[in-house]
Amino acid sequence: MDDSLALPFSNSAPARRALARQLHVWFLKAARDLPWRRTKDLYAIWISEVMLQQTQVVTVIPYFERFLGRFPDVAALAAADEQEVLRLWEGLGYYRRARQLHAAARQIVAEHRGRFPQTFAAVRSLPGIGRYTAGAVLSIGLDARLPILEANTIRVLSRLAAFRGDPTQSAGQKRLWSLAEAILPARDVGIFNQALMELGSEICTPKAPACDRCPVRRHCLAYERELQDQIPVAARKTKYEEVTEAAVVVRRGGRVLVRQCQPGERWAGLWDFPRFAARGADMAARVSELTGVAALVGERFAKLRHGVTRFRITLDCYEAKYIRQTRGLAASPACIRWVSTDELAALPLSTTGRKIARLVAQSAASTPPTRKKPPAA
Repeated sequence: MDDSLALPFSNSAPARRALARQLHVWFLKAARDLPWRRTKDLYAIWISEVMLQQTQVVTVIPYFERFLGRFPDVAALAAADEQEVLRLWEGLGYYRRARQLHAAARQIVAEHRGRFPQTFAAVRSLPGIGRYTAGAVLSIGLDARLPILEANTIRVLSRLAAFRGDPTQSAGQKRLWSLAEAILPARDVGIFNQALMELGSEICTPKAPACDRCPVRRHCLAYERELQDQIPVAARKTKYEEVTEAAVVVRRGGRVLVRQCQPGERWAGLWDFPRFAARGADMAARVSELTGVAALVGERFAKLRHGVTRFRITLDCYEAKYIRQTRGLAASPACIRWVSTDELAALPLSTTGRKIARLVAQSAASTPPTRKKPPAA
């Protein structure tokens, strides 16, 4: 092992056992009561691990409970329509995760008779499952002796080892994976791995770690050398690009026009109002190109701001009136729909698409019904 990761407990069985024991005792007392910790069902643990990727625990809890309520097992998820899966996922972001979950469930039904696989190789073969997720599911659910490495444990292990390299680079990843494997206990591996993650989440935080409350600080070289604020090395700051986009709500009677985002587009599989880069755009022409509908674009009725990866987007929302169908349809007609506000509520939309949909529903609710003229005398 590299000298930068030569820990007192990495080559000492008694020290490793002491580390595991101290983490175990602390975790049993301090662990948060989370719904996915009340089960050994591999399917439920898998769903939680995928949802927790790049998402805060407090956000995930209601999504996890709703998802498991609707899809209690692999068979139910595999049999579902992808649109329903995406609708239940709506708001969690990173929608590729939901599509891969759905595809993986179908693969499990086809290849494993609907039972979540129990070998590392079989789990890794499923769509969207990498080394971390496979190790987490099998160690937590089956106590398989597999290491894990994710944001929280990267931070914990880097500090324990006083590792001053870049943990996001391949060399740093290789070293930390080796360390994570070296310190695994002989048993209760699931508790050990969860304790490492919990420690990183609640004690060994990115800023101002609570070292005075850390159950394993005597093992920590960063604490010993007062390097907690310098380890891990700071990630490079993301340079954000400012972008202006337009979304157009085309009305036709009591219905509005939506299109399904295509593979390769942002939010593929979700439905959205015609949306495009606004700078220099002929909005009517872009609506026609995307939907095959000629529309008279009117006033802006809302301005929304949101972020997607490295983009900071200002979204200008416009009203438009349907004129006629054109021949300029770029996508399949099946990907274009005229929907009522009730139907709009059932479709999976992006976060900003849902905000626009709410504005559309409010507008419809506030518009008085048209009264028929009385017959002429």
